[in-house]
Amino acid sequence: MYMDVETELLQFIKSRRSSKLLERGVVELDKVLKAVEAATYAANAHNAQPWRFIVVTDEAVKQQLVKEMALEWRQDLLSDGLPHEKINMIISSAAERTLRASVLIIACLTMENMHIYRDDRRNRYEYIMAVQSVAAALQNLLLALHAQGLGACWRCSALFAPNAVKRVLGIPGDVEPQALVEVGLLGGVRPARRKPLREVCFINRWGNEV
Repeated sequence: MYMDVETELLQFIKSRRSSKLLERGVVELDKVLKAVEAATYAANAHNAQPWRFIVVTDEAVKQQLVKEMALEWRQDLLSDGLPHEKINMIISSAAERTLRASVLIIACLTMENMHIYRDDRRNRYEYIMAVQSVAAALQNLLLALHAQGLGACWRCSALFAPNAVKRVLGIPGDVEPQALVEVGLLGGVRPARRKPLREVCFINRWGNEV
């Protein structure tokens, strides 16, 4: 029995894909909230649970969020020296992808219950631990959405337009947007491309291949 469960679980994890071609349709809020609840069971530093989630279902809010994020992102692309035509193409493509999602989930980080030290070095480690905790929760979230037959894609766009995200969604100043997860009906997915284990895993010492 346990062997069957183990095999099924490993295959299930491997079957998850980032769904970059979501299809529009009705996504039940209950399914999304179940996935968010599963996210909160992730391993995390000090059991501080430094994650916060905002589930966006309102179409007007989605439109405003994408618009404001695009404006903030545009300034960075202009600073990079990209031509306006290229910038318009990049932003238009990203906005179209995000607006195709039926639901958006913004994952945020709070240091509220993390430890505070007297030195910058350890405080930096605490911040990294909080980031790692939110990332672990995001993996749970993606797997839980996948388990319910929904497509999802983890985007880092919220990191690059934090002011816009905070402004539109009313996020407090000391809370950081970390990720934007697009959720929708499962569309086309591509085969997973993964490096072989021998390239990423070593035994006892760096470079000792599996």
